[in-house]
Amino acid sequence: MRKNSIKNTRINGEVLRELSNIIRGEIKDPRINPMTSVVTVEVAPDLKTCKAYISVLGDEESQKATLAGLRSAEGYIRRQLAHSINLRNTPEITFVLDQSIEYGVRMSKMIDDVTKDIPDRTDEAEEETEE
Repeated sequence: MRKNSIKNTRINGEVLRELSNIIRGEIKDPRINPMTSVVTVEVAPDLKTCKAYISVLGDEESQKATLAGLRSAEGYIRRQLAHSINLRNTPEITFVLDQSIEYGVRMSKMIDDVTKDIPDRTDEAEEETEE
């Protein structure tokens, strides 16, 4: 199976959905932030390994605690994944903290701060048409 094949894409989507359900509904670890979401999942073509990119809404300490909680529950998550998805091999999951959403929000704020000082072009165009 190739990396970007249709089968691999379907497996990635299925693992993403089941992993989200397991993290949201079945793990009772208090270290895991309730605002944790699975952004992307990359399952290797041989189905041996899997990288799960996790986004946590909160401060840096909360993100580290959530990652530690997920890593300690890795065996349980893998077993639940094996029960819900029928694959030849259940992949070994590696959790990676994804900062892309936080980075996008920060960039958006910076752009808004810069553009608030610039007058709107629509106001200038209206003044020119009135004259």
